[in-house]
Amino acid sequence: MPRTNTHSVTDDAPVELHADVLVIGGGPAGTWAAVAAAQQGARVILVDKGYCGTSGATAPSGTGVWYVPPHPEERRAAMGSRYALGGFLAERVWMERVLEQTYANVNTIADWGYPFPTDDDGRPFRRSLRGPEYMRLMRRKVLQSGVKILDHSPALSLLVDEHGVGGATGIRTQTDQAWTVIAGAVVIATGGCAFLSKALGCNVLTGDGLLMSAEAGAELSGMEFSNAYAICPKFSSVTKTLFYNWATFYYESGEVIEGAGSQRGRSVIARTLLSQPVYARIDKASEEMQTWMRQAQPNFFVPFDRAGINPFQDRFEVTLRLEGTVRGTGGIRLVDETCATGVPGLYAAGDAATRELICGGFTGGGSHNAAWAMSSGYWAGQSAARYAHRLGDKHHLRRPAPLWDAGAGPRQAASESAGSTGEVISAVQQEVMPCDRNLFRCERNLNDSLRRLDAVWHTIRYERAPTGSLQKRREAEAMTATARWMYTAALERTETRGMHKRTDFQTADEEQQHRLVVSGLDEIHIHTEPVQHPLEVVPS
Repeated sequence: MPRTNTHSVTDDAPVELHADVLVIGGGPAGTWAAVAAAQQGARVILVDKGYCGTSGATAPSGTGVWYVPPHPEERRAAMGSRYALGGFLAERVWMERVLEQTYANVNTIADWGYPFPTDDDGRPFRRSLRGPEYMRLMRRKVLQSGVKILDHSPALSLLVDEHGVGGATGIRTQTDQAWTVIAGAVVIATGGCAFLSKALGCNVLTGDGLLMSAEAGAELSGMEFSNAYAICPKFSSVTKTLFYNWATFYYESGEVIEGAGSQRGRSVIARTLLSQPVYARIDKASEEMQTWMRQAQPNFFVPFDRAGINPFQDRFEVTLRLEGTVRGTGGIRLVDETCATGVPGLYAAGDAATRELICGGFTGGGSHNAAWAMSSGYWAGQSAARYAHRLGDKHHLRRPAPLWDAGAGPRQAASESAGSTGEVISAVQQEVMPCDRNLFRCERNLNDSLRRLDAVWHTIRYERAPTGSLQKRREAEAMTATARWMYTAALERTETRGMHKRTDFQTADEEQQHRLVVSGLDEIHIHTEPVQHPLEVVPS
């Protein structure tokens, strides 16, 4: 039975802790991993950069869930719904597994007391979750499972020895105290990378887990599908886009922008924004629909209410905020159904792991993402616990060393630094945020950006460390590394597929219906991987 521990670790916690499983990240994937590992009898520690239960993209949001009852026809339709949009890169076997596990996990959440609403016939409606309530419940369940939580404790480096990954080290930001966890296995559930674009809930999502995993030797897949942008009021960080399905978009003159509300509307809006502002009004929603909207996603309306704007009647200016791999599909490559990364002792889940397996090269908000988080988190936690148990009860005697050391390498003193971490981050953002560079890609721009990003990488890793806290320095490195992987893969994929759009190759190439796997830090390597279990598409 899991050990009982119904409180978080406090500020006087020891510098070194021991566990069977260390989970890095406290969002849906991380909390499911922690609960699943504890259910296997493992001693589990979870560390979160923020406060587990409130940090990350899910906590402040409402989210749909890919919850489909076990009816063959419904599940076939669910698997086929986004298959073409994703460029035919998803795997039938993985989609089937995720649908089955998500169905079970959502029903488990109901058993734990989540207040699902009922439909007009009195049946429970379980295809959406309110983020604040969902994550409060998950934090409570984590603690009830005997898991120790270290809040405000970002991981800075994995620990490795001759047996593989054996824990991690980091810092407690509220006390400036270093921490080390020696563990039999580690689950990376740190989320994706949104490049500090101010998208809702994404301020902690800077690609840290991708960098730490790559340093340990893990590969990444689908990094070219990492250019997701969300419609957002220009005065707000709320990147929830569902309600824009009922919006009309306008030029400043008041003329309607044709095509902006279609499936390809984001591209139309992006192209318009290159030369002029864009305005929106959610004027296609009935009064009944407006009432439902406010009940379903109340935080969507908070910035409007504060600004005195009625979005159903008033036009308001919109922009596009980069969400990168958070709503993209790229991430750490999984080598099998256990969510193993190929590095002994290291597992990955949620947005940190590639979602190509169920989404291919396209996904939106919620739905598949939420299903993937709870399913892959559950599998990764179970697998990590079983791996740790196979090591026996002496893994706490290991003395693994960190892969990253702030003082290592030939870099010069901070007085001769590469500038502040803020300046480094800004330099990366200048390459990845503009739509005409990232959303609409071409060989010349990709090469130009890669040349500058390579220079930033070499400087901060080997010549002059940027000034700033250790946490911010690692975030700057992670964002730089993520951008380089993205653009290396984007340059290799000479076609348009999924969300990857090349202005110099505007159609899909059947010969490139495969995945691109990248690895490496200083020198990035790339190879192709076939789709093993494609979905059989029945002509309509």
